[in-house]
Amino acid sequence: MALAHKGLDVETIPWRFTEKDRIAPATTVPVLVDGDKRIADSWAIVNYLEDRYPDRPSLFGGAAGRALTRFYVDWANVMVASSIARLVLVDIFDHLAPRDRDYFRRTREQRFGMTLEAAMADRDRRLPAFRDSLNPMRLVLKHQKFLGGDEPLQADYTVFGCFQWARCISAFRLLEESDPVAAWRETLLDRFEGLARKAPGYPV
Repeated sequence: MALAHKGLDVETIPWRFTEKDRIAPATTVPVLVDGDKRIADSWAIVNYLEDRYPDRPSLFGGAAGRALTRFYVDWANVMVASSIARLVLVDIFDHLAPRDRDYFRRTREQRFGMTLEAAMADRDRRLPAFRDSLNPMRLVLKHQKFLGGDEPLQADYTVFGCFQWARCISAFRLLEESDPVAAWRETLLDRFEGLARKAPGYPV
């Protein structure tokens, strides 16, 4: 979404959990390759794009916007993505290539201190709490169309990425249709000629 916002063409390369050698010295994705530059980590990548291509539409809307986006990045990682993970863990596992399943199960069960099945077993009971945790976002969207204001910025793409990840890997419905966050998500799915909606996924 950030690359599309900047109007930059990109070639995406599929990657699997066990293919660490393909992204070395990085250990996690995403990794951006731009000429002789290799940048790992989403936050580092969007900052690189902003600084490398200042003549293209800004991802932050200025220095203050960049600083505020740091909050959304941390909130999305700590609160949104981690909560979603426990709601879709087995769904992720079911979509993995066989060679990645042992790695995923071992590392995630170490992280959560329980089996994947146990971590996800009570997801219907925990779903209302997850939805309630999005109330600060709903309050913002009552007054403006996007987190970035009248148009989406990186703050939107960061949080949206969590929902897009879930949409691509799980049929579990995270949001009610009447939720303003769901309407926001729908708008971003259609952004850039439906870039995100074209990705294989489940109805949301």
